[in-house]
Amino acid sequence: MKFARFGPLGKERPALVDAQGRLRDASALVTDIDVGAIERLSDVVPETLPMVEAGVRIGIPFCGIGKFLAIGLNYKDHAAESGMPLPTEPIIFTKAISCLAGPNDDVPLPRGSTHSDWEIELGVVIGKRAKYVSEDEALDHVAGYVLVNDLSERFDQHQRGGSWDKGKGHDGFGPVGPWLVTRDELGDARGLPLKLDLNGKRMQDGNTEDMIFNVAQIIAYTSRFITLMPGDLIATGTPAGVGGGIKPQPVYLKAGDELKLSIDGLGEQRQCIVVGG
Repeated sequence: MKFARFGPLGKERPALVDAQGRLRDASALVTDIDVGAIERLSDVVPETLPMVEAGVRIGIPFCGIGKFLAIGLNYKDHAAESGMPLPTEPIIFTKAISCLAGPNDDVPLPRGSTHSDWEIELGVVIGKRAKYVSEDEALDHVAGYVLVNDLSERFDQHQRGGSWDKGKGHDGFGPVGPWLVTRDELGDARGLPLKLDLNGKRMQDGNTEDMIFNVAQIIAYTSRFITLMPGDLIATGTPAGVGGGIKPQPVYLKAGDELKLSIDGLGEQRQCIVVGG
């Protein structure tokens, strides 16, 4: 099944997604979409629910995100374009909860930004508590999958000292959605094409089959260090084609740019880059 949320920021309402990709209002059945609601709505036929008006704002497709974790350099081609060695273990970092945004919300550039960049990623939503889980057990802890843009200010990420978090947590740097798609539809999420366009030009064209560490490995490894809870979100890394990897001259985001992202089965995002404050 596919789940979504719609409406003004902070007042989103729950929805199911029908076979044509249209939103169906589920607010008569649940107050919001969280991990618990996914199970309660599992037998509902979306086409029996009222249609949501076209053009409405789409929000993050689920609520209750306690942690926003991410995996760095998880595609060989991206590690190569970044000039970094291949990781022998997953690189884990965090993105601030305050950076979360709807899939089509404007992205404000941080004040003084010179190196803001894009990263299309598969996101994994945790469905039940995971601590020291094995790879064989790991997928049992997945509620579903989402499309994520792990936007990054590269100067802040690499030149400010310390961890990557400074460049990853700016407001609006974590668009999620439009849908949460349950694991029964996508399985282990291998073999999914990822595509990102900047101003109509294809920049990233990858496939989740090329991840160095797959979803089960990421969950099992992360759960050794961090207890994963229902609603936690993990972004699993990006393929080659980020702006900072373009040779001979990197390309970074500026006000007026438009990003379009898609992962097969997970829908599409569109973001306009705007002047921040």
